[in-house]
Amino acid sequence: MNFTLKIMGTASAMPISDRNPSAQVLEVQGRFFLIDCGEGTQQQLRRAHVSFVKIEAIFITHIHGDHLFGLFGLLSSLAMYGKTGKLYIYGPEALGSVLKFYQSFFGEGMNYEIVFTAVKTKELQLVHTSKWVKVSAFPLNHKIECYGYRFDEILTERRKQAIEAGEAPQAKSYAYCSDTAPVEKLSSWVQGVDVLYHEATYQHEMADKAAFRYHSTTVQAAQCAREAGAGRLIVAHYSSRITDFEAYINECKEIFPNSVAAHDGDVFEI
Repeated sequence: MNFTLKIMGTASAMPISDRNPSAQVLEVQGRFFLIDCGEGTQQQLRRAHVSFVKIEAIFITHIHGDHLFGLFGLLSSLAMYGKTGKLYIYGPEALGSVLKFYQSFFGEGMNYEIVFTAVKTKELQLVHTSKWVKVSAFPLNHKIECYGYRFDEILTERRKQAIEAGEAPQAKSYAYCSDTAPVEKLSSWVQGVDVLYHEATYQHEMADKAAFRYHSTTVQAAQCAREAGAGRLIVAHYSSRITDFEAYINECKEIFPNSVAAHDGDVFEI
């Protein structure tokens, strides 16, 4: 079963020479699900050999620029690539106005339909179902309305039988927790995922700054992974102040040993 995470960007608000803003792609059976779309995402998609027209759905966490500014260019490129059919986009209600603005000025000649669904929930809620995966949204705690997303593999009857016979691995799962201060119920919403991505913008010594800006520290991300019983923790969304990655990731590993600091271009098989 193909359930592969590709990291497009690991920077926070300020892109730097070797880190792009937030974007990830989850590949499931040859279909792609784009999570956030910071500036430069198109170039990163090409470097990762991701087919633009095979992007089934886009999930935007919130409408801060470092998670969104790459979307207009991508939508335009999809039109030039001749995409047809539907493109599903999910995000906070305010994203709908952004998409209407884009279409009013740049939508001429688009041969595909943008199907936007506003996410509005205070609990874990199913928002998208395709052949191979179901996606649920959950609220995060940021300066503006912000959501995380959980991806759970959908099993065929044949796969279920193979699992029961010990001939196939269990269903795969992945959760993406973007910009957020700690959330009391978060660990229950991402309970048991194989891989948890959790932003860790700051090291523990910057906890006051993290709280002021509604972000998380290494320690807080690791605590969430431990409480959730996750299989692995991936952290990123680095402050430009982070230069000592060994000290940074060691803070996570002290609490949750199976932690890794992501870098642009990393690929993780889930």
